[in-house]
Amino acid sequence: METFVVKKVEANSRIDSYLAKKEELSRVTIQRLINEEKILVNNRKTKASYKIQENDTITVEQEEAKEIELKAQDIPVEIIYEDKDIIVVNKPKGMVVHPANGNPDGTLVNAIMAICKDSLSGIGGEIRPGIVHRIDKDTSGILIIAKNDKAHIHLSEQIRNHEVNKTYIAMVRGIVKENEATINMPIGRSTKDRKKMAVTKNGKEAITHFKVIKRYPHHNCSLLEVKIETGRTHQIRVHLSQIGYPIIGDTTYSNGKNEWGIQRTNFAC
Repeated sequence: METFVVKKVEANSRIDSYLAKKEELSRVTIQRLINEEKILVNNRKTKASYKIQENDTITVEQEEAKEIELKAQDIPVEIIYEDKDIIVVNKPKGMVVHPANGNPDGTLVNAIMAICKDSLSGIGGEIRPGIVHRIDKDTSGILIIAKNDKAHIHLSEQIRNHEVNKTYIAMVRGIVKENEATINMPIGRSTKDRKKMAVTKNGKEAITHFKVIKRYPHHNCSLLEVKIETGRTHQIRVHLSQIGYPIIGDTTYSNGKNEWGIQRTNFAC
């Protein structure tokens, strides 16, 4: 248990911002601990938006990292860059980023554990050490992995504050008329198929920007550069399919049509 007493010069800050500076914890983790009543103000539960006052006593119940059953596996992964804080890799199509139901091993995490040994972040004792962002199984592309908790926190904050630019390249079916456009449609779980996502009025805000790199009239397809402001599950695939330009090779959102035999959906960088 850690205890902090708010000084006069620290008053009127949000409690999550205050603790993020005091502890090596992300604001998301702090907000979760507040919801779990593991962070108290004057021995009472609080909210992440609470503005601390002078002489407030804040207690933080320390979390112990949970034991996780993960094994390092010698799986070839292309390393783009590496230093003492991060490792940047090119995830191939078909590889799941981290273990989950139905994918207990053979993931990028298993491969990275073999490469980095004991040097990976483990914030919150999660089953996805080092992972600060992800891409879909069938999307190939570049991912940044945190090798320690400090790097994990800073990367997570940068991504949350849109300080990290994510660019995707996608080949879609159809000749896109607009040179560039923005898709602003909420995305949520499909009511018809719970394994899929869909544009739905009750979904979360999702914003996708795209511009045409090249059109291929003879093949009825277009090459797009795509950037996202939000990171909803399957966002790019759902949005492009919704406006009538599904990604070629996407078996989930393009009705299975793939007359070119393309074996990937899109590439992230």
